[in-house]
Amino acid sequence: MADADGRDELQRDVVIELVDVEKRFGDAVAVDHVDIAIGRGEFFSLLGPSGCGKTTSLRMIAGFEAPTSGEIRLDGKDVSKVPPYRRNVNTVFQHYALFPHMSIFDNVAFGPRSAKTDKAVVRERVNEMLEVVRLADFAKRRPNQMSGGQQQRVALARALVNYPSALLLDEPLGALDLKLRQAMQLELKRIQREVGITFVYVTHDQEEALTMSDRIAVMNQGHVEQMDASAEVFEHPQTEFVAHFMGAANFFTAHVRDFADGLLSLSLLPGDVFRLKPKRQKDWRQDDEVHFVVRPEKLDLRTRDLSDHGVPSVQVTIEDRVYQGVSTVWIVKSDDGRRYLVYDQNERPYDETAKFGVGSRVWLCWNARHTVLMEAPTGPAAGTATSGA
Repeated sequence: MADADGRDELQRDVVIELVDVEKRFGDAVAVDHVDIAIGRGEFFSLLGPSGCGKTTSLRMIAGFEAPTSGEIRLDGKDVSKVPPYRRNVNTVFQHYALFPHMSIFDNVAFGPRSAKTDKAVVRERVNEMLEVVRLADFAKRRPNQMSGGQQQRVALARALVNYPSALLLDEPLGALDLKLRQAMQLELKRIQREVGITFVYVTHDQEEALTMSDRIAVMNQGHVEQMDASAEVFEHPQTEFVAHFMGAANFFTAHVRDFADGLLSLSLLPGDVFRLKPKRQKDWRQDDEVHFVVRPEKLDLRTRDLSDHGVPSVQVTIEDRVYQGVSTVWIVKSDDGRRYLVYDQNERPYDETAKFGVGSRVWLCWNARHTVLMEAPTGPAAGTATSGA
């Protein structure tokens, strides 16, 4: 719905805003002066580890918690002191809380009936929403006659039937098994696109967030580390925390050789140089230490040094090889003791993927444009391969 950073469209049609919001529980700061703007029709995810402030932020939007300071705005109005039942948002939790004694139709109809909506309108809305969630043929069943995934879709239909400004989802897939959870990710995105309502989704699962979201806010210790389009967060993390949390990452250190005409020349070892165009410009100086990350799937193993061709290259020894079905993971170690991960897509039969044996001396190479510069080494030690939590 928006461009890479989402600013242009969000300025035109913001549905939810957190403006300099802080939330304290005694001396503990759960949310630390956060600013977030979420656009109409956007699928927006709050992503981060336990205790980062994502659920507290969602509860403040819903009205279940009041901010210590700052403003919560819905459709441009400050609702910080407005109770939950007077906010035009609905929340879906991990536990669906369906009425067991009611049919699926009556569960979905509960909201508009409580609002004394005309019977014909209720029937039309409920039938329409059951069609959207693909449960039109199950209207007469009870919740205990439905699978977990079907019950979740009933909960979604019930939350959407009153056409709220936004739907808030607090890790609603956590109770489902892996295959059903993956299928429901696609269903949630389809439903969101069909109804066109803003979804705000809380999760600690980066794959889940990447699968569904237009934009992601990665939170850490109460503040937003990065807020961007989902692909941008993964491909161009701004901090080592984001790089680490969004998946496996390899951290490197290099030194500046030169910076001219927008091109930065970096040296991994004396004598070898590769050039790249930094995404964010700064005053680079000769011999400055630079920290950067390269994703495992961007790396390749070669039998020869390609640094003479301007390709970043590090000599390594293969320590292990792990077959994972769709890919093979190579664990390699450089001469200075740093370990890296390499993901190799399995395009050939398994017995043909063992192109290198354990103990082989090879070169770790990558396209310079996949080098993502970090501000400072705030995460794992440079050269340490890590996987997201």
